[in-house]
Amino acid sequence: MKLENREFNYEVIDEIKTRWSPRAFDPERTVPEEDLMGMLEAARYAPSCFNEQPWRIIVGRRGDSNFERIKAALTDSNREWASSASVLMMILSVQNFEYNQKPNRWHLFDAGTAWGYLSLEAERRGLITHAMAGYSRDQIREAFGVPEELSIIAAVAVGYYGDKEALSPKNFDKEKPSPRKSIQEILYQSRMED
Repeated sequence: MKLENREFNYEVIDEIKTRWSPRAFDPERTVPEEDLMGMLEAARYAPSCFNEQPWRIIVGRRGDSNFERIKAALTDSNREWASSASVLMMILSVQNFEYNQKPNRWHLFDAGTAWGYLSLEAERRGLITHAMAGYSRDQIREAFGVPEELSIIAAVAVGYYGDKEALSPKNFDKEKPSPRKSIQEILYQSRMED
């Protein structure tokens, strides 16, 4: 399958080739429990510094109070399309190591890896995911009683692809995979002399 703005120079797994962040969710379809648990299982097996597994995930299913509280915390522009998702999640991360309570510099990196595993497993199961930075951290912290020692990192919408014609004109125009920088652009080249 060839997607717009996707050109691979090297072979990678199919889920990387096909995964992107759509906004057109199907408001009628529900993610089965088996698929939701499979995504969480994939996140559970992400690697982490000292095996701390600092990620914590709040899950809301369409129609339950968690879903409504997450939806209420989203910015208007995200709420417009994310409301049609079957599942809304919040990804959190414990800031200190459990074994010695010292700051864990890698907790955000590790939680991001768990999100990556979750998103690829969702793709494998025929689901779409879209992570969002547009939400109120204060509202999430208050709505779920999230203690200060947990970072609130991202909101995530999960579901099935729907009708992109139902999107607002602004979101309709964005409904395609974003281009990627070349490998040469992402490789950091030191400016120091040998």
